[in-house]
Amino acid sequence: MTLHRAIAIDGPAASGKSTLARILSRRLDLIMVNSGEMYRAVTWKLLQLGVDPHDRAAVAAALREIDLQCGVEDFNSTVRVDGVFPGDALRSEAVNAHVSAISAVPEVRERLVSLQRDYLKLGDVVMEGRDIGSVVFPETPYKIYMDADPGVRSARREEAGEVDSVLARDRADSGRSTAPLKIADGAAILDTSGHTIESGAEAALEILERQGFSMPIR
Repeated sequence: MTLHRAIAIDGPAASGKSTLARILSRRLDLIMVNSGEMYRAVTWKLLQLGVDPHDRAAVAAALREIDLQCGVEDFNSTVRVDGVFPGDALRSEAVNAHVSAISAVPEVRERLVSLQRDYLKLGDVVMEGRDIGSVVFPETPYKIYMDADPGVRSARREEAGEVDSVLARDRADSGRSTAPLKIADGAAILDTSGHTIESGAEAALEILERQGFSMPIR
């Protein structure tokens, strides 16, 4: 079975990962995978079931009974939980508040990392998250770590209608024992604080060219 190329985009909340991944998906004909939505989908389902997000044993037990189906639609990743698309519920305040705790459970990460790697069987991918270059695809040469000033990221979060603290999320994601947020070996750092969406995308494309990614001929 032929495996394809993966571009790994990591970084903290509101650093611009999803926006960049969508642009690269369009520009480079890649499957765009939002790994965060997978963790949010699991969090949403566990909250629906009344599972305590901080009870790791209960989370792991409930996870074994959940059916997760990951697919692709119009070059974008999709996730069904027990046959349901959670939709806008993935961005609810409750999910925002508990997704870091759920994401820290080793059994959750093990299952979702396996599903994330399976996307590489379908085609070239650009995947964004917090451990893509360090855990999911550590061997890929195409790695970008995105960052931005906390004030800039907080403003972006508020503009998107989300009120969780980016600093609190940073502490939770960086401090967990399983697959913490960090700069992957070989990753190029892209600070988007002073970039527009367009200039940030151009900077990312220049990084990928330097890393040896062959661009499609238009």
